[in-house]
Amino acid sequence: MPEYLAPGVFVEEVSYRSKSIEGVSTTTTGFVGPTRYGAVDMAPDIITSVLDFERVYGDRQKLVYNDEGSGGPYDYINYLWHAVRAFFEEGGKRLYVSRVFLPLGDSHEINGDGLYPDGHARASIPSDGGGDALGIRARFPGAAGNMRVRITLRLGQNILGEEKNEPAVKGLVDNDIVLINDVTSPPLSPPQTGDFYIAESYYDETNKKKSWRFKNTTTSPAMPLSSLTPSADPNQGDSVRVVTATVTVAPADEGSPMIWNSLPLDPAHQRAGSPDSLTAVFGRTPANLSLARTLPIIVEAGTSVTSGLDILGVLFSADIALETALKDILSSDADRSIDAILVGGNDGQRPSFAEYEGTASDDDPFKTGLKAFEDIEDISIVAAPGSTYGYENGYRSDAATITSLLISHAERMRYRIAVLDSGNGQTISQVRAMRARIDSKHAAFYYPWVTILDPVTRQETPMPPSGFVAGIYARNDTNRGVIKAPANEVVNLALGFESMLNKGQQEVLNPEGINCFRFFEGRGNRLWGARTISSDPEWKYVNIRRYFAYLERSIDKGTQWAVFEPNGEALWANIRRTIEDFLLNEWQSGALLGDKPDKAYFVRCDRSTMTQNDLDNGRLIAQIGVSALKPAEFVILRIGQWTADRKN
Repeated sequence: MPEYLAPGVFVEEVSYRSKSIEGVSTTTTGFVGPTRYGAVDMAPDIITSVLDFERVYGDRQKLVYNDEGSGGPYDYINYLWHAVRAFFEEGGKRLYVSRVFLPLGDSHEINGDGLYPDGHARASIPSDGGGDALGIRARFPGAAGNMRVRITLRLGQNILGEEKNEPAVKGLVDNDIVLINDVTSPPLSPPQTGDFYIAESYYDETNKKKSWRFKNTTTSPAMPLSSLTPSADPNQGDSVRVVTATVTVAPADEGSPMIWNSLPLDPAHQRAGSPDSLTAVFGRTPANLSLARTLPIIVEAGTSVTSGLDILGVLFSADIALETALKDILSSDADRSIDAILVGGNDGQRPSFAEYEGTASDDDPFKTGLKAFEDIEDISIVAAPGSTYGYENGYRSDAATITSLLISHAERMRYRIAVLDSGNGQTISQVRAMRARIDSKHAAFYYPWVTILDPVTRQETPMPPSGFVAGIYARNDTNRGVIKAPANEVVNLALGFESMLNKGQQEVLNPEGINCFRFFEGRGNRLWGARTISSDPEWKYVNIRRYFAYLERSIDKGTQWAVFEPNGEALWANIRRTIEDFLLNEWQSGALLGDKPDKAYFVRCDRSTMTQNDLDNGRLIAQIGVSALKPAEFVILRIGQWTADRKN
C-alpha cells in the first residue's frame, strides 16, 4: 500500500479488468538433419526463407558420404534442403534447423584419401622456412568448406598533411600498418622504395600533445612523425598510406563470393575497443553469435607471427612479387592478391541415431541434435526429413530409433507434435509394419513420399513428406486456424506420389493412423488424412492434439502473472475471468462446439477445486473443460426416393 504522510491530492492508477491471454504461435517448426555446411554445436537461429537457410547451412547440392565399408564415396540427396524448400513453398513462415554431422574420425591430419577426418577443409600460407605461418580453416565441417580464399592487400590515400605548419596525420589508429615513402622515392615513380611500419600514438612531453611514431623490425628507435615532410605536390615530400586487407571467400561450386573489406593486419588492432584485425574478425571466437554462425573461415597466425609486419612478411615470402606490387599504387588488385585453396573438407559419414539425439553437457553451453530444440519454446512442430531413407535397405535400426527419439522429444516438451516420415519405396505391408511399432498422441505418420522435380538433377525424385506436411500445418493454421484438421489440402510442389493409392488401400491404412497422400481427378494432389498414431480414441485427430497444445500453452503463458499472488478469492475470480475471456474468444471464432458459451466450456477455480491442504502448500488449482470440434472425417449423405404427393 502507498504511504500518505503529508496532506495533498494523490492520483493512483488501478486496473478494473482481468488479465488477457494471447494465443501462442502454432506454426514454428524445427527440422533436424544433415546439411552441406553450418554450425553443428551452436544454438539454432530462426530461418524465414530458403535464402536464409542457404546463407547459414549451405546450398542444395548433394552430400557426399564416405561411410566405412561402403566401397568409396557416394552421393546422398540433400533432403533437408528440399524439406526447407517444401516447408516455405507450402506456407511455412518460421523455422529452426539443427544440423547433425558424423565425422570420419578425430584426427586433424589428412588421410590417404586426401580428406581431413574431422571434416574441416584447410590451407596454409608458408613462411620462408616452409612452416604454416598463416593457417586458414573452414569454420564448419563439410565438403562445401573446400573454398577459395583470396587475400588482397590495398593502400589507402596519403593521410600525411600539415596542421599549424607541423606534420599531421588524420584517421590513423594505433597498430595500423602503414607504407611510408620518403622524398627520394616519389609516389609516381614505380617501383616504390618505401618501407612498412606499425603506427603508435604517444604523448609528446616536449610539445604537450598527442603525436605519432612509426616502428619496424629494422629501425630503432622509432621514426617520429616530426621527421616526415608533407607536401601538396604528389611528386614531392613524404606519404603515409595505411595498408589493409580485403578477404574474398568464393565457394567451390562457383556460388556468389563473400567479401570483407578494409581489415587491419595487426592482431592487436582495435577500433572502438573491439579487435577488428584480419585474425580477429576470422578468429575462433567471433564478436557475436550471429557472426559465429555465418563467418565461413578461421584465419590463425602461427606462434612466430605476432604483428601485422610479420603477417606482411608471411605473405611476401609466399609471393615474392607481392611486396613490389603493393608499393606500386598503379598495380591492380590481382597483382596484390594471394590465393589459398581450402582442401580436404568432407561430409563425413551418414549420421546415426546418436547424432540426431544430440548431446548436452555442463562444460559446453551449446547443445546438438534434438537437444538443441529443448531451449526454444516457440517450436510447435518437429521433424527429421530424410532420416527414414533406406529404412528397408540397411538403415532400419537407426531410422526406427530416430523416429522414437522424435516422439519422445515431442512428448517431453508437451506442446509439440512430431511429423513422422514413412520409409522410401515401401509397400502397404511394409508401411503398416513400420507404423505398428509406434504409438503416441504427440505424433502423426505420413505415407507415401512426395514426387517433385528435383532442381539439382532435373529429374522426378521422391522426397520425404514431413517438409510438405509441416508447411501445410502452417498454411492451415494461418488461413483457417489450428482447430481445422490439416487435411484435404493441396500439395503445391507435388508432381505425384511414390505410390498412387486408391480408396481401398486407404481404407486399410487410415484406421491404423497412417495419413495418406492421394491424387484426385480434377482436384489435384492432396493430403488426405489427419490422424495421430495414438491408440487412445480421445486423441485420434491431429487438430485436436494440436488445438489442446495451443490452449494449454496459451493459458500457461498468459497466467504466469498469478505466481506468488495472494492465494484467495480475489485471485481465483481473476483467474476465472482471464481464462473465460480467452475461451469466449475461441468460441466466438467457431473453434468450440455449442450454441452457448456455457455449453462450449467451463472454468472452475474455487473451494470446490482446492482443499485446505492445497492452500497450505501454495497450490492454486483450476479445472477447465473444453468441447472441441472434431473433423467431419466421414460425410454421409442419405438419399431415398419419395413421391411428390407424400407429406413430410
